[in-house]
Amino acid sequence: MEWTIQELAARAGVTSRTLRHYDRVGLLAPSRVGANGYRYYDPAAVVRLQRILLMRRLGMGLPAIAEVLADEVDVHEGLRAHLAALEEERDRVERQIQSVRHTLDALRKGAEPRMDVLLAGFNDRYQDEVVARWGERAYQVSNDWWHGKTLDQQQAWKRDTEDLVAAWVAAAKAGTAPASEHAQSLAARHVRWLSRIPGTPTHEGDRERSIEMVECLGDMYVDDPRFAGMYDDEAGARLVRDALRTYARTRM
Repeated sequence: MEWTIQELAARAGVTSRTLRHYDRVGLLAPSRVGANGYRYYDPAAVVRLQRILLMRRLGMGLPAIAEVLADEVDVHEGLRAHLAALEEERDRVERQIQSVRHTLDALRKGAEPRMDVLLAGFNDRYQDEVVARWGERAYQVSNDWWHGKTLDQQQAWKRDTEDLVAAWVAAAKAGTAPASEHAQSLAARHVRWLSRIPGTPTHEGDRERSIEMVECLGDMYVDDPRFAGMYDDEAGARLVRDALRTYARTRM
């Protein structure tokens, strides 16, 4: 089966001039040129055009696309990479759709949605870090769980989180010791809070990785500037870290 340049251009949503330009720069040559000068494209050429258009949609320039195609030794591997990129884009768009639905839900109820809810799915700040520490599945499962919630459910979760933080702050101001029964009950509550998040080791019951995660989070509350002030001051953050570390090592 073959298509003429006009047929291919129409089906691909580009112009014949674009296809001729791709030929001139060495990106996409016709499969054959007829005696009448017409250019014809077979399925292999259409597959190559598909990949060119995909890379263009991802924002790549023609020289970069030419380099990718020239260095490639396995077309199947290249197509799998494109498929992964498209699926990632699909998931990103789905998160944005969920975010807009939440906004509409809030407006219908006359509520004022939180600004971070409005922008959910547009900037997943911790994706790279979660993937690096716990794997792609942990990020995707927990992210889908969060964006699958309604606005009311998200706000209820945030209230529960704020209540937990407030309890830690109050304990720190009262001079609670990390190993005390009160601090350890808060640590247990904190771990239960984590276990409600699908994709986390605590949710899946993976004891070794759960201990690692709890200790890692405790360190982050003190060491990571993004969490500065989360527990009111450094003393509050140290209480959470030390109590979680004690709980992880003695009760998990």
